[in-house]
Amino acid sequence: MKASVLFSGGKDSSLSALLLEPFFEIELVTCNFGLLPTGEIAEKTAKELQFPHRVIPLEREILEKAYGMIIRDGFPKNAINYIHEKAVETLASDAEVKFIVDGIRRDDRVPVLAPPRIRSIEDRFGVQYICPLKGYSRKAVDILVDRYLVIEEGPSETTQKADYETELRELIRQLQGEEKISELFPVHIQSHVLSRKTGKKAAGSV
Repeated sequence: MKASVLFSGGKDSSLSALLLEPFFEIELVTCNFGLLPTGEIAEKTAKELQFPHRVIPLEREILEKAYGMIIRDGFPKNAINYIHEKAVETLASDAEVKFIVDGIRRDDRVPVLAPPRIRSIEDRFGVQYICPLKGYSRKAVDILVDRYLVIEEGPSETTQKADYETELRELIRQLQGEEKISELFPVHIQSHVLSRKTGKKAAGSV
């Protein structure tokens, strides 16, 4: 069975892939709007993790609608959640995809899908949606990451990532300038996976 992991190159999506490795044929999937080469960043990490990787394009109008939402709201939550839902739907529309893996944790608030939205996507597209980290706290995730992955961490604006926020930030930068990004996004730390630690059992066998 193949499982398609929504992949940003960060620790949560990487760890999700490792946890399911004993049970599925893993592929890593990065969504891209064509604004920045985020797929190339994710591909390098995917090679280090030794999983196949592909990039799927998202419609530019999704990013533009998300831009309108964040400007209207003054904060990114609804915009990021909107992009995430559309990304899941786009992946689910691929006839070859049967299992979609999402790297959200138990205490994540962005991005998340509400249970009714998950059921709707599963019913409409005939897929199964899996969240391996849903029962894990951030601390538990960090313990596993420390055992199985080599990562770098830093502020969003300086850390290489292939998530939705990267291209949303770039669109805001192009249309309204750097200062607007600082106004709309709270300061938070992002992760970028550099490699997989060698000599360890698969995370799913802990």
